[in-house]
Amino acid sequence: MSDTVDVLVIGAGFAGLHMVYKLREAGFAVHGLEAGSGPGGTWYWNRYPGARCDSEVMYYSFSFLPELEQEWPLQERYPAQPEILRYLERVTELLDLHKDFTFDTRVDRLTFDADTNLWTIRGEAGGEWTARFVVTAVGCLSAANVPQIPGADSFAGRTLHTAAWPHEPVDLGGKRVGVIGTGASGIQAIPVIATQAAHLTVFQRTAQFTLPAANGPLDPRMVELWKQNYPEWRRRARLSSAGIPYTPTDVSAMEVTAEERRARYEAAWEQGGYQFGLGTFNDILLNEESNATAADFVRGKIGELVDDPEVAELLTPRGYPIATKRMPLDTGYYVTYNRPNVSLVDLRRSPIEEITEAGIRTTAGLHELDVIVYATGFDALTGPLTALNVIGRNGSALTDAWCEGPRTYLGVAIPDFPNLFTITGPGSPSVVSNMPVSTEQHAEWIGNLLIHLREQGIERVEATREAADQWTDHVQQVASGTLYPRAASWYMGANIPGKPRVFLPYVGGVGNYRKKCDDVAASGYPGFALTAGRTRV
Repeated sequence: MSDTVDVLVIGAGFAGLHMVYKLREAGFAVHGLEAGSGPGGTWYWNRYPGARCDSEVMYYSFSFLPELEQEWPLQERYPAQPEILRYLERVTELLDLHKDFTFDTRVDRLTFDADTNLWTIRGEAGGEWTARFVVTAVGCLSAANVPQIPGADSFAGRTLHTAAWPHEPVDLGGKRVGVIGTGASGIQAIPVIATQAAHLTVFQRTAQFTLPAANGPLDPRMVELWKQNYPEWRRRARLSSAGIPYTPTDVSAMEVTAEERRARYEAAWEQGGYQFGLGTFNDILLNEESNATAADFVRGKIGELVDDPEVAELLTPRGYPIATKRMPLDTGYYVTYNRPNVSLVDLRRSPIEEITEAGIRTTAGLHELDVIVYATGFDALTGPLTALNVIGRNGSALTDAWCEGPRTYLGVAIPDFPNLFTITGPGSPSVVSNMPVSTEQHAEWIGNLLIHLREQGIERVEATREAADQWTDHVQQVASGTLYPRAASWYMGANIPGKPRVFLPYVGGVGNYRKKCDDVAASGYPGFALTAGRTRV
């Protein structure tokens, strides 16, 4: 493909599919590039055992396809990876989007030409495209973090990463498997791998708080009622704090008795999901004393679920407030450590020294393994964008611009990088929200901005430095009013050596964020420098 297009979109997950469809229907010449062989984004790559969404199936979907909304079966509370991938493939087919994408194409360089106001996009394996505008829909969790462990290449067995799991079945039967990492992916994979492997050794650096998913089949009567009321559920999700249509509570954990507190926590624990954090008390992430009551409750549950007191203590999180790291939902995670074929290694007591041909050596000795699984997460939010090797106006590199942390305007635009938009970029709700709600809001907002630019004959749009500085400062100020910065989490970039420690997403609420973006649009897009050209896009 060599012709210049109006807009080039990178990625074919929820965000990319919606963005291409929105712009195509608005009459733009738009094309998408995708590294995978088909659509799906996160759900194309993450095929590890137990991979499952932690948003409920009822609202983990597009809201602008009412016919598919009614047609698509809602069977299980939390959809597994194959089901979500089937859904996105069905959307691609329904909207005839295959023809608008080039697959098996990983972008490795974006370069802006200020003389022509055009971007040149280069593929890793060759191929070059030019476009007036570029929209990145690369996802927040798509740049896998692979720790640099001495001797990793010498391992004689098989090495896997949860973020790039093989498409063909992986037989772990009779194998000695080691899993490095106990974040969300590890917590989902470990219980399933434990049922397959001859022996599973889990290498844990930081104990995690995790909540029961209470997953299971949905009541058909509830599904029928939900589908009848979809418009109202969608409206509530858009105006909510996290893109989830739960009814928020207005009660502080400190306003009730200890007995009532425990009763609320017990009910939420049994119900499963994020009701524990979103539906019990309103200050768990704001008040240290309230947070401690929730943390102590979960710590008590770990002690009840894990038979060996020493193992239970190793699994008990301490030193950071509950819910300030990514809060996974699990199915049988803690009780998995009661299995006779599962061992836990505390890497704080005995760190990994090296990987040998035979397995993983810690300071306490060698663990012989046949398979090593890295469940070590991602270089979140910024990693997928800096991996594109973006060169903006005046030859400025995005990696240099963000050397002290990302600075964006609304999480969608970056000073010195004109005509470039980032869906769910740093500084937007993104990873602290139900992602389809946030990707839809960005795709619609960016699409409407591009329509406005076309109508006004604008060839270049760029976030001003002042607007980006003000917004970035606001993002940090909002975070500082919570307990989030108290944890060394990937929200802070703490999982990547050398990455600046700044809070990456916006925690002011999905509904509040939407209003701020709508106000910017209604006011004629203040915070952007608009440059008219001699020709219209």
